[in-house]
Amino acid sequence: MRLVDLRRVLMAGAASVVLGLTGPLPAQASMDMAAFRQAVAEAASDDAAIAEFYRARDYAPFWTSAEAADRRAALLTAFSQASAHGLPAGRYDPHALIATFSDARTLRAIGRAEVAATRMFLSYARDIHSGVIEPRRVVADIKRQIDRPEPGDLLAGLAAADNPGVFLRGLAPRSPEYARLLREKMRLEQRIAEGGWGPRVPAGTLRPGQTGEAVVALRNRMISMGYLARSAAASYDVALQKAVQAFQLDHGLEPDGIAGAGTVDEINVAPEERLKSILVAMERERWLGNDRGDRHVLVNITDFHARIIDAGEVVFQTRSVVGKNVNDQRTPEFSDVMDHMVINPSWHVPRSITVKEYLPKMQANPNAHGYLQLVDSRGRVVSRGAVDFSNYTARTFPFALKQPPSQANALGQVKFMFPNPYNIYLHDTPSKSLFAREVRTFSHGCIRLGDPFDFAYALLAAQTDDPKGFFAARLASGRETRVDLEQPLPIHIIYRTAVTDPKGRMQYRRDVYGRDAAIFDALQAAGVAVLPVRG
Repeated sequence: MRLVDLRRVLMAGAASVVLGLTGPLPAQASMDMAAFRQAVAEAASDDAAIAEFYRARDYAPFWTSAEAADRRAALLTAFSQASAHGLPAGRYDPHALIATFSDARTLRAIGRAEVAATRMFLSYARDIHSGVIEPRRVVADIKRQIDRPEPGDLLAGLAAADNPGVFLRGLAPRSPEYARLLREKMRLEQRIAEGGWGPRVPAGTLRPGQTGEAVVALRNRMISMGYLARSAAASYDVALQKAVQAFQLDHGLEPDGIAGAGTVDEINVAPEERLKSILVAMERERWLGNDRGDRHVLVNITDFHARIIDAGEVVFQTRSVVGKNVNDQRTPEFSDVMDHMVINPSWHVPRSITVKEYLPKMQANPNAHGYLQLVDSRGRVVSRGAVDFSNYTARTFPFALKQPPSQANALGQVKFMFPNPYNIYLHDTPSKSLFAREVRTFSHGCIRLGDPFDFAYALLAAQTDDPKGFFAARLASGRETRVDLEQPLPIHIIYRTAVTDPKGRMQYRRDVYGRDAAIFDALQAAGVAVLPVRG
């Protein structure tokens, strides 16, 4: 057998043969392959994982042999579909890879092309598996730990795969949510190609019974978005009112059927802007990974709801209040494990709140907020009369503040704990009126629940036949009581402006902290493309 004349072989398509090596090599061929191996070693030398991979296989070709045709074809197919996943396709352009091999005229050049293909594969695999960007570098309040696959594991997995195409497709998130977002992305792109949703609605507020050009524009927009069957009616009739209500429900708005200023603003959002939300949601889904727990708690900050998910179904949900949109009070994003609740909790006031909010008030009036106990470093309650608050600054104040259990406690009568470095937890609150608001950004960062007792019952049902009685007995004692969860469950605090329900219907929410805008800018800077925005 002989060494194929590589200079005559051009990679014209996915199944093209770049390098064919079979049988024993003559002396000259062995010398030529030494040049190939040397080129691979040099090209891989600055990446420990790639260098180890080729060293372990004695620098044999992984992509550039005749035997690698299926692997090469699968890689090129995956690259050609990268933009469909909202990835920066320029990083792994199949035409660029073909050109790289076509331009290689010597074995040394092909060795360098071999390593270039490996680098492109690893870049693609990392991006589609666990995200294009490092979220903390874009938004400091995204504390999520990203599960990045090891390069050596990716290469070993592909090398062992009987079907390279199946392996490469399996790198994308396997969640139903990702599949639904992918379908919605394609649907939106098709709608944009067909002209979008038509003219904007030129009005501030429209109500049932009205007529006129603005009502016609509203009707046409609802038809284009799929909320209303085609009709020539010119009035704001019952059918249009129901369409507006359905739109409001899908966008987290008060479903009153009136197209007020907030509703009209959301109706007038261009499909290209919604597509950006989809692209960001797909990236966020990649960060979250596949192992979420069959039963878990899910809090979507932008949606102002907390839910318990069991086998993909929502088995409980309640309204929530999240952090204010100011520095140091926005609710962070992360995942953890909820392992206990505290009934009749004390509120240990965070240090930042103590010195920024309460110390100045106590300096002006030592008895301000008298329901808060002053506690020293040994946990002893100190009389306020024994302290001259004017002697201290925010840095030197040596005391902590604590609010004992009571119905008026800032944490209400129960809190749900998943110990974390950010001091974030879910809890009750005496401020019930805030749950009636449409936008609920009022806390210092923790998550307040609208129905905390029912949430507790849902958790306790896994370990007692009488969750209400169990909870009520401990609540009635008035004592602070820790209750461990016999089956701790993961909790995921997420931030999604685009999310689907199990039937695939899209839900959109406002970007209350501006995080998605920052993430989209980072994705675009990385090379993720979106269609130009129209009005």
